[in-house]
Amino acid sequence: MQLTHIPFAKLSVSTLNMRHARKAPDISDILPSIRARGILQPLLVRPSSGGYEIVAGRRRYFAAKAVKKEKGRIAPLPCAVMDDDDDAAAIEASLIENAARLDPDAMTQYETFTRLVGEGRSVADIAATFGLTETQVKQRLALGDLLPQIRCLYRDEQIDASTLRYLTLATKQQQQDWLTLFEDEGSHAPRGHQLKQWLFGGESIPVSAALFPLEDYPGEIVSDLFGDERFFADTEAFWAKQNEAVAAKRDAYLANGWRAVEIMEPGRHFSSWEYEKTPKKKGGKVIIAVSHRGEVEAHEGYLTRKEAKRAEQAARAEASGEEPEPEKAARPEVTQAMQNYIDLHRHAAARAALAERPDVAHRLMLAHLIAGSGLWSVKPERQQARGEAIAASLASSPAQIAFATKRADMLALLGLNEDRAYVAGGSGDGYALASVFARLLALSEDEIARVTAYVMAETLEAGTSIVEAVGNHLAVDMSGAWTPDDTFFDLIRDREIVNALVAEVAGRNAANANVAAKTKLQKQIIRDCLAGTNGRQKVENWLPRWLAFPAKPYTKRGGFASTDAWGRVRRLFKAD
Repeated sequence: MQLTHIPFAKLSVSTLNMRHARKAPDISDILPSIRARGILQPLLVRPSSGGYEIVAGRRRYFAAKAVKKEKGRIAPLPCAVMDDDDDAAAIEASLIENAARLDPDAMTQYETFTRLVGEGRSVADIAATFGLTETQVKQRLALGDLLPQIRCLYRDEQIDASTLRYLTLATKQQQQDWLTLFEDEGSHAPRGHQLKQWLFGGESIPVSAALFPLEDYPGEIVSDLFGDERFFADTEAFWAKQNEAVAAKRDAYLANGWRAVEIMEPGRHFSSWEYEKTPKKKGGKVIIAVSHRGEVEAHEGYLTRKEAKRAEQAARAEASGEEPEPEKAARPEVTQAMQNYIDLHRHAAARAALAERPDVAHRLMLAHLIAGSGLWSVKPERQQARGEAIAASLASSPAQIAFATKRADMLALLGLNEDRAYVAGGSGDGYALASVFARLLALSEDEIARVTAYVMAETLEAGTSIVEAVGNHLAVDMSGAWTPDDTFFDLIRDREIVNALVAEVAGRNAANANVAAKTKLQKQIIRDCLAGTNGRQKVENWLPRWLAFPAKPYTKRGGFASTDAWGRVRRLFKAD
């Protein structure tokens, strides 16, 4: 390398200078010194056609240019002349010299490193030269995966480093979609954290949230180029695996002797002030909280304040030898509305079957005459529905429609007004009673038996043990009398029950995979299985345990009236 002074007119900025393409630099800090003393530190140059090009020292050159303009002339500038056949060395010199003054931005490093690779430098060579790790060099070189338009936006300072960072997570199509928004004056292109949410369709899920081994995840994992953040690209696949892991965690706690494990709905915060710390041996349970980002936290040994208060009262009573206060009944398995829905559908099926068995109906009618009932006035069962939705569901029931057809036949047989809502339960008018009696006298024994069976079915009280007795004795097949409808699904509120229904129609693996999912999603899985949609295998003639004869609960909590009603009378009936 040779030191010499070169006239200003023979100097120009080299295209290899890392800041060549930028606007004129800010020289306000060095201009006073150069006015007073001239340029003391040599510029780094190399020969070019007709002169010399500046590899490093661009700001000193522009300061000299300003002094020349002010004074009309300037002395030759001190320069260190490089060999003219080593572009890589010139690029390195430019970057090193500028890095000592101001760290170059990521895009400048990308462009410079790319040129060095083109000149034959390896990643290891570049890293060693500039005191970086090979990973840092690779990260900068990987900016080449961004569309050129995006790199230009960053170079022109139209987008910031945060936006550039998240765009490195985007596919080429997502980059193009983002550019379309950016170029449309009527649209808003998301930036920074909003861009991250836009790319992932909502909350992004970091790999650190996974309870399961990452090799079990079937989707893609994406990461940015400037940090250690990695995210699940397929959130549905993540939640399927994460829910399976949460279910396994719950089962492990139960196997380890915990009384109960409560899995909170995703996004619901565990508020410790709502609970009291209670050890396992005193009945404490585990609360598992799942955030929207997939993080899982298990809070061991807690009871709600009400539960803790009851436990404390029971302990004091036991210590003093007193009778503890009776515990409130556990939360019923089904709501009153759902129980009403179940009672009416099962009642409709039971009495439709009863109407086909005159021998049974006749004997049942005699039992009513002897023992009486809540309806034997005589009054028909009016099937009071808790809301229009339940009423509409019942009206469309195959069993209800079949029974309405029988009613029309009975009204015609007895010569009664076809607009009557019921056959039984008249007003008690003497002439009407005599008229019906006279009509019955004219009927055959077979017709009398049919009327008897129908009237008994019409006066069968819903939601009672006798409906259970009839349905079980006649082995009523509910699958032909009921079909799943929106009202049934709308009335289900309990998360544990919904998950049990998922297990029944889709299998235990599907239930575990969605154990922490919202009830709306789990209900949709059940619907998909029944309809054979969204890739689910169709399940034919599914019947919930609640509606079958005999009815069965899904939990051990109790509070299911159908099983209670049958349990009170079951021993009176011999098994077939």
